[in-house]
Order: sequence, then C-alpha cells, then structure tokens
Amino acid sequence: MVLLRSLVAPSAVLLGVPSLAAAGATELQSVLRNTHGSNDYGYPTDFTRGIMPIPVHSHNDYWRDIPFYTALSKGCISTEADVWLYNSTLYVGHDESSLTEDRTLEALYINPILDVLKRQNPTSRFVTSPTNNGVFDTATSQTLYFFIDVKTSGPETFQAVIEALQPLREKGYLTTLRNNDTVIPAPITVIGTGNTPLDMVGPVADRDYFWDAPLHALQESKYADIDGLISPIASTNFEAVVGPLRGEMSEDQRGFLREQIQVAGERGIGARYWGTPYWPIRVRDSVWRVLVEEEVLLLNADDLDAVGRVF
Repeated sequence: MVLLRSLVAPSAVLLGVPSLAAAGATELQSVLRNTHGSNDYGYPTDFTRGIMPIPVHSHNDYWRDIPFYTALSKGCISTEADVWLYNSTLYVGHDESSLTEDRTLEALYINPILDVLKRQNPTSRFVTSPTNNGVFDTATSQTLYFFIDVKTSGPETFQAVIEALQPLREKGYLTTLRNNDTVIPAPITVIGTGNTPLDMVGPVADRDYFWDAPLHALQESKYADIDGLISPIASTNFEAVVGPLRGEMSEDQRGFLREQIQVAGERGIGARYWGTPYWPIRVRDSVWRVLVEEEVLLLNADDLDAVGRVF
C-alpha cells in the first residue's frame, strides 16, 4: 500500500489544488501549440503519417471533391478512374456529360500519385540505397491498387493508358510481371477494367498492368487460364449474384459468394464486389461485415467515412 500511495499522491495533490492543475494544463497546451509544425518534430515521409491502410476500394473515386487524396486520407488501398479518350488525351468522368478539359488522368491521378511517392521516397545523406516505398508511411510495402476503367474503344484507349503510365514506369513505381511467371511488387498496381481488352494483357509476358477478371465467370472455359499473374483481383456485380436485399443475406446467398471467392483464391486472385446496397444502412453494414468475414480482398465502398468505422 505504501507503493500505491506514493504513486497516487502526486496526482491527488495536483487535483486537490486547482491552480496547480490549471498551470500544468496551460504549460502542456503551450508546448503543443508552440511546437506544432516545428522542424524538430517533422520528418520527410510524414505526409501520410498516422494513416492506417484498410482493405477498401474507393468506388467512383473521381466523384469526390478531391479525388485520390480523399481516399488516401481514409487509408483506402484501392482507387479508380473512368477514362475517356479524346484527341489523344484521357479525360476522367462517370459519363460524357461529366467531362471537362481540366479533369484528366494526368491531373487527377498520375501527378498526385507521383507527388506522394516522391515524398515517401526522399533522398538524403541518411538514405544509403534507393527506396521504393508505397503511399502509406505506416505500411511502406502496401501497394495501391489503381483500377482504370476504359470507357471508350478498348484497344485505342488502353494503349493510351499504357503510355500515360510512363512517368510512374520510369520511377519503378509499377508492379511488374516478368517472363510471365514472376510478379515484382511495387507501390502502384494498375488493373485495367471496363473495356480493357484481355488480349492486350494476358498474352504479354513482360508488363506493368493487369486485368480485372469477371469474378462470377471464372469457372467458364474461356477464363480457365486466368490466374493471379493476369488478374490479381476479379470483380463482379453483387446484386447480380445474390439478388436485391432488404434484410440479412440467406445462407444460400452467402454460399454463392463463398464459392466464387474460393474459386478465385485457388488461382491466387482476390475478390471484389461492386453494386453492394447502400441502403437501408443496416443492410449495407451487414453486407460489408459478411464480405469481410468471407475474406474479400477489397471492400467496395462509396461512403468512406461509414466504411472506415467498420474497421
């Protein structure tokens, strides 16, 4: 008891004397206020300090007030951009009516990604060899999945996408396949979806882009050769698999998901479901919990604040 009293006594004295407690709090607030932003407390890679990555895909990311950066601030390990090719430029938007001259793939995604990775891979006398850190300061080996949804003609548009990736390619920031048998991880993993032609991805033995396979159709004969070297993630429409929901999923519906996820996993492919219900809220949250329990690789979400609370 003597030891306990010796530990408690100082606090008791401080609490018993309001002026002392107030003085202590004031001094602490002064330290917090005056050292904020001090060079002594900053470090080169602190741009994403404190952000813990979560297995979430920022669906329709380009709709956000600040694309890419908002999802990054929430810890999403996956983002996406719908691209339209006009006069050799890739514009970003959900449909043609949403396109503008300023909202390009380069402006909204390529340049911001480059900026973040430059911050996360500084050069100084302390860095003895080149680094290849990802966007998260708390998990530098975590790749950022970047889905590029091709909206206009597949061959021409995806070729433009491949060329647009050159600044990331030059820095060694793209996850790469070598000799059709070895994946070399990197900060950014590009996955073509939408009208991306499979024949521009699958047969290419050396490449730094992948393909979003149809999760629901992996057992079809024409997709028998699809594995993780071609498609690290496969996606499908949730409602098309289980039907519309107004309550909890049945065991049969959950079984459909489990079978698809298992088939994909056996080939080294992760699963993602888009088109999950966004209301009622209890149904949305229930579906998210089930998908996490069934071990999807990415949880598709539009409301990033809400999905963040799941984790």
